Amino acid sequence: MDKSTIGGIVLAIGGILAGLIIEGGNVGQITQPTAAMIVFGGTFGAVMVQFPLAVVMAAVKALSHVFFDHGKDPRGVVTEIVGYANKARKEGIVSLDAELANIHEPFLKKCLMLAVDGTEPQELRKMMELVLDNGAEHEEKIPQVFEAAGGYAPTVGIIGAVLGLIQVMQHLDNIEEVGKGIAVAFVATIYGVGASNLLFLPSAGKLKIKIRQEHVIKEMMLEGVVSILEGMNPRMLETKLLGYLADKDEAAAEAAPK
Repeated sequence: MDKSTIGGIVLAIGGILAGLIIEGGNVGQITQPTAAMIVFGGTFGAVMVQFPLAVVMAAVKALSHVFFDHGKDPRGVVTEIVGYANKARKEGIVSLDAELANIHEPFLKKCLMLAVDGTEPQELRKMMELVLDNGAEHEEKIPQVFEAAGGYAPTVGIIGAVLGLIQVMQHLDNIEEVGKGIAVAFVATIYGVGASNLLFLPSAGKLKIKIRQEHVIKEMMLEGVVSILEGMNPRMLETKLLGYLADKDEAAAEAAPK
């Protein structure tokens, strides 16, 4: 699990509920299924109008990356590529053909496949950079889905509040019921603002970070395979690839036993 995400949500919701209880309220006052239905139904409906269904479904699947860490180990990737470099140096680039079946990362597998097939380094770089650019263009739409949801949710919450007030106006003859009705009506606004600022917008930001991290690792894979084709010394290659890692990852990599 992503401890930062889980801890942040628990802290935010816990702080809000604690403040409500301290002020003399109770959780039941903001538990309104109809308000949640209006806010989430209206928000997702608006998002589906703005984005193609395939993009919306991809965003829903990507939500798991916010709560769970599916990222690759950068050090493990460096070690793997250096291993291929050592084998290519001893047995030739064609010897890596036997390794292709054991590679689970599609991008790295495609890079090595082209290298084994005799593709020139410049051509390989050009082809795979095009794959990276096209992939990045698709991936950047996923955070945009959550950013759009973060923009729509508060407005839909206001719509829910207005709908509640319309129902309240029909009972103006009972002042006590009017007071309760107004309180319930504004719950939809809480849901809209809360969902926007505690879920949708933070999720968009987290996904941008993780997508960029994955993109950097793929750039590192491409540079590693091209360097193998160019005959770079494995030790020099390792130093080169470590330059792609964040400071703490690089420090851990240098401290790790060889």
